Amino acid sequence: MILVISGTNRSGGNSLKVGRLMAGYLEGHPDKPSTQLIDLATLPPSLLGSDVYSEKPPEFAPLADAVLASEGIMVIVPEYNGSFPGILKYFIDLLPFPESFDRRPVSYVGLSAGQWGALRAVEQLQLVFGYRNAYVHPPRTFLPGVHNLLDENGCLKDPSVAERLEKQAHGFVDFCKHFGNLTSGSQSS
Repeated sequence: MILVISGTNRSGGNSLKVGRLMAGYLEGHPDKPSTQLIDLATLPPSLLGSDVYSEKPPEFAPLADAVLASEGIMVIVPEYNGSFPGILKYFIDLLPFPESFDRRPVSYVGLSAGQWGALRAVEQLQLVFGYRNAYVHPPRTFLPGVHNLLDENGCLKDPSVAERLEKQAHGFVDFCKHFGNLTSGSQSS
């Protein structure tokens, strides 16, 4: 199973729309991997207490289990103030160490309202995953001016962008097969 993480808790934002698109492209690979999408906007409020570092609430277990069960993780990374959202770092910090990302394939899609497509945000996030010994998929896709690329239904307006995202997804499936233990499957969540 490949996990897709929408890297913000902004409800209904472009990250979730792109996450849904990427899940579809991943599932469209000839090996038909299963996917699961985590929307950080649905994190349980119980995670916001200061004691969460010492004792995780039971509502967090399915999220941690999904990360631990994944055979690869694709992170949709929006740029907030020249970096990635704090909620994404917080989510990462709550996950079990070191096994959550150790030798697990990870891929990135950056998006921003500005012209750089979250280049800085993705590079900063790669440092975090590198520290956690993840296998970083070298190709990354950046979507500058993301609000201009999607229609009101979350569909891409430009076929060349769709081709780039599909190439990223399919390349990541192959990367997961090579560096992980990706198995074929047709179930998605």
